[in-house]
Amino acid sequence: MPKATHTKAAESHEAAAKSHRTAAEHHEKGDHVKGEEHAKTAHGHSETAHKASTEAHGKSASHAKAK
Repeated sequence: MPKATHTKAAESHEAAAKSHRTAAEHHEKGDHVKGEEHAKTAHGHSETAHKASTEAHGKSASHAKAK
């Protein structure tokens, strides 16, 4: 399991979490446009994290979903 791939997955998970928190803050303030922008960014980071994690563990995407 390559360390670089694990690192990329961890960094992407952290970026997704930060974007989710920022989106929540904007929604709480009533700024739904900015909240939506950050939610979309979070989604992108989550997808990147999932792909890197799947690659790091040598599983196909369908195998990962089956669990």
